[in-house]
Amino acid sequence: MKSRWSDSEFAAVVDAYVAKGINRDLAVRTYTTRLLGCDPELVLHGGGNTSVKTVLTEMDGTEVEVLCVKGSGWDMGTIEPQGLPAVRLEPLRAMVGFQTLSDDDMVMLQRRLLIDPSAPNPSVEAILHALLPFKHIDHTHANAIVSLTNQPHGEEIIRDLFPDSIIVPYVMPGFDLAKVCDAAYSANPRGDGMILLKHGIFTWSDDPRTSYEDMIAKIEKAEKRIAKGQVKPFRSVAVPGGLADAADIAPILRGALAIDTGKDGEPRRFVLEHRSNERILDFCNSDKVESLVHRGNATPEHVIHIKRFGVALPAPQKDKLDEWSAEVRAAVARYEADYTDYFTRNNARAGGNKQMLDPKPRVFYVAGVGLFAAGAAHKNAVVAADVAEATIEVITNAEGIDAFEALSEVDLFDIEYWSLEQAKLTKVQEKPLTRHVAIVTGAASGLGLAVAEALKAEGADVALFDISEEPLKAAAKRLGALPVICDVSSPDAVDSAVAEVARHFGGIDILISNAGAAFQGRLLSVDEATFRKAFELNFWSHHYVARAVVRVMEKQQTGGALVFNVSKQAVNPGADFGPYGTSKAALMALMRQYAVEHGASGITSNAVNADRIRTGLMTDQMVEDRSKARGLTPEEYMRGNMLKREVTAADVAAAFLHLAKARASTGAVITVDGGNVAAMMR
Repeated sequence: MKSRWSDSEFAAVVDAYVAKGINRDLAVRTYTTRLLGCDPELVLHGGGNTSVKTVLTEMDGTEVEVLCVKGSGWDMGTIEPQGLPAVRLEPLRAMVGFQTLSDDDMVMLQRRLLIDPSAPNPSVEAILHALLPFKHIDHTHANAIVSLTNQPHGEEIIRDLFPDSIIVPYVMPGFDLAKVCDAAYSANPRGDGMILLKHGIFTWSDDPRTSYEDMIAKIEKAEKRIAKGQVKPFRSVAVPGGLADAADIAPILRGALAIDTGKDGEPRRFVLEHRSNERILDFCNSDKVESLVHRGNATPEHVIHIKRFGVALPAPQKDKLDEWSAEVRAAVARYEADYTDYFTRNNARAGGNKQMLDPKPRVFYVAGVGLFAAGAAHKNAVVAADVAEATIEVITNAEGIDAFEALSEVDLFDIEYWSLEQAKLTKVQEKPLTRHVAIVTGAASGLGLAVAEALKAEGADVALFDISEEPLKAAAKRLGALPVICDVSSPDAVDSAVAEVARHFGGIDILISNAGAAFQGRLLSVDEATFRKAFELNFWSHHYVARAVVRVMEKQQTGGALVFNVSKQAVNPGADFGPYGTSKAALMALMRQYAVEHGASGITSNAVNADRIRTGLMTDQMVEDRSKARGLTPEEYMRGNMLKREVTAADVAAAFLHLAKARASTGAVITVDGGNVAAMMR
């Protein structure tokens, strides 16, 4: 590990914040916090914390000493000055004088001391930061440090490696830890840092660079000690041939994780993230992987993201996926039973007033394929996967020296069911389509993009399919969606694209089959190539995508929704529009056939019939042409409905969204055209 300090970057960041009126010490702290936070070997997703002691001026001109400490919910890698709320230093430091202090009372008292009452909660380790008599305090959960502390003789290794550091046994973060660390520092005020066993490391200095680079130096020293152990401490088992791909098995895993809510058609799903590299596969293929995944967490807060244990699974073979699927469901059932027992016995010890979290595992370790991590949305699954990777690294390092030994079940339960974490449960408000994965075809512009925007706004993770690469990438970047370049008229391209989505998100719940084009011409004069092209795009492509998606949905066994963009032309054909109208009529029949054949699996199949929507499909030139065909002006044509309103892409997107969420409608068509008797379904 090397220092990332840059004098030029330091000056640029600090000067920019100072120019905006930010306290210089706080600007410096922001820069150094990011240095630590940008390295996943040091902290992950909200872990660790930093602080700086400085002086702020109140509105009346009074100067007050404060501690600016990392706030709850902020990530060190991307922190801004407002992520380091200022707390009045002296009364914060005095809180250590309490004999006991509950977590809830500690949070309440710390909030009373905030200079800005709207600021985030200060770190639960704020009191500890206040007690240490240094301007800058750095705290990380470095993988290298916990690799050394989390083993049977970890304390001996640490004392030998860092003889001048203060060593503190594991104590749960918060007030009790502050008391213990205060006593430890008072007994050794010349200590050059503090290492918390099975937790992390503190460094400090009045100079920000010294504190940061001391952290880096200590981590590098720990890494060199690890390098003396075995690089590959596991013996790998033989993996059979004919392995299934991640895209083949992810939907099976995702289906096994789904929680029955007691309401038909509305399981509580998870989204997945798959990872595979040499270190991960060495771990997953280990002859003792079953034991390794039951050892516990690298650091205590990891239990919040990946629970105590993972699930080890055998290598999946393509020709035996039914058998493998049964093994998965049996393994998940065993995990749930074990977790329920764990909760019951520890809840009784803790007073019996905890609310049990869902008992599903968060990480699968699959021989030959890699790890799969689960979360409520893809961003949460990524966090869980990052934590699982860090856990693999720490376990591997520790096993290379002696053996990995995590915190006790009691300690991990107390973190997982911490009152501060339990309080967050009542604040979680998921959107209607959170935990859902959607594909939208023809999504780079127009109606497809409008539907994708609506799905994202409702909480879905979305994959955008389109053949136009640059517009697709731009749309995906703006929405935070997965861009998939795909010619939907090619069955092979479609199968590959759908597999990419299954591999990326774990599965698929919603298909918005929107791609299409308006091919014009009279039946007697239109050339055959145009007619065939109309059917390739407006009929066959929808079948290719729906077929591939339904195969994924059937593996998941959690239902799903297909919504096709048909057209009023399917029931109310227009003059000189034969290729378009007939291909869309065939598409409506296709939609109904999917409803008939897959309704028993809980998969709905519906359609939207829209008319006269200004999109990339209906260009100004097309509006002009269709207006002339009907003897109307463009304005009259676009408002030629009962409501005399021009229908917008947002109006149509709302209809798609409704059908994507409908649990008791299938084979249905919603017409969005402002009112047209000839296009009414009957």
